[in-house]
Amino acid sequence: MPEIAFVGRSNSGKSTCINTLTQQKQLAFASKKPGRTQHINLFTLGKQGVTDAVLADLPGYGYAAVPQMDKIRWQQVMANYLVTRTHLSAIVLMCDPRHGLTGLDESLLEVIRPRVQDGLQFLVVLTKADKLNRAEQTRALSIMRLQAGGGQVRLFSATQRQGVDDVSVLLWQWAHPAGALAVRPCLNAA
Repeated sequence: MPEIAFVGRSNSGKSTCINTLTQQKQLAFASKKPGRTQHINLFTLGKQGVTDAVLADLPGYGYAAVPQMDKIRWQQVMANYLVTRTHLSAIVLMCDPRHGLTGLDESLLEVIRPRVQDGLQFLVVLTKADKLNRAEQTRALSIMRLQAGGGQVRLFSATQRQGVDDVSVLLWQWAHPAGALAVRPCLNAA
């Protein structure tokens, strides 16, 4: 079963993105308080009870109102998952384009770089794109394409529905490489 892991800083819009893509209001718990996701949460995806992919929601890192030891533990668990998980077929990094990549994002890129070079699919989703004007969006895309290290980059806004279809299609194709063009994509949580 192919797995797609969602990673990103706390408060990057990861839970909102997951809920929007899966068309579920509360699949991933979205909160104004960063650090709510404290475990790796696995969600099965598919239609009518038939699982065809797994979505992994990893804990946010960076800004979170939790003890430093918890942050370190989360980082170790995430790194281990991203490096050793055999069925992992794609990683989606959430990034708020107003802040760009942080040192922790860069560390994550270093951890996954060998797997991306070996063929693991990688996508940077620039969340909260509605907070930028067109010129700022274009600039953010250009900068992130240079920093993405072989990954793809997409703008995304859950409130404006910007990039939702584009990201859904891409993830569906990655989860279904043999029949990527045969069926209309739909990410539904099973």
